[in-house]
Amino acid sequence: MLRLAVLVSGGGTNLQAIIDAIDNKTITNAEISVVISNNPGAYALERAKNRGMDAVCVSPKNYENRAAFNQALLETLQSYNPDLIVLAGCLVVIPEIMVKAFPNKIINIHPALIPAFCGTGYYGLKVHEAVLKRGAKVTGATVHFVDEGTDTGPIILQKAVEVKEGDTPEILQLRVMEEAEWVIMPRAIDLIANDRITVEDGIVKTKE
Repeated sequence: MLRLAVLVSGGGTNLQAIIDAIDNKTITNAEISVVISNNPGAYALERAKNRGMDAVCVSPKNYENRAAFNQALLETLQSYNPDLIVLAGCLVVIPEIMVKAFPNKIINIHPALIPAFCGTGYYGLKVHEAVLKRGAKVTGATVHFVDEGTDTGPIILQKAVEVKEGDTPEILQLRVMEEAEWVIMPRAIDLIANDRITVEDGIVKTKE
């Protein structure tokens, strides 16, 4: 059974998609061990508590500097001994010490088709604002492993979403969530939980 640690910062819609997928067996051989947020007010923590899951806040405001926060976050994760760390709407920059401690064991969902609209500065609603400003006709979401860079790790899954006339950033964000993020994140977790993913020379290979 794959033990998941899910990191969140806000409402937890991607967390809910994972919970629902475990419930309906879209994700098999996996369970959520802990939900961790950097934001004490994150509704995602309530979602976890309502399901009887461990819900932990590790806030940078409680530490004297970023290094101390990073160390505390790492130690909290290690105490649960997760097999996979899932960044589900987590706005914390994952420190190098965490990436090294969990090589190819951290995955992230990015609300665009990497390598487009990714990297520093592209997060949350800002991604969709940039897509519309550029006049892109297609966007989507990407699930990828996390490495030392920003949105540079091996790509696991991608799903395209049409940009429609009259879209606002908020409308587009919701469509990307519904049509892509909530589909491919559970799918990626299921592939990993069932040992169907390998990484060779920075490229993800999927076993049939």
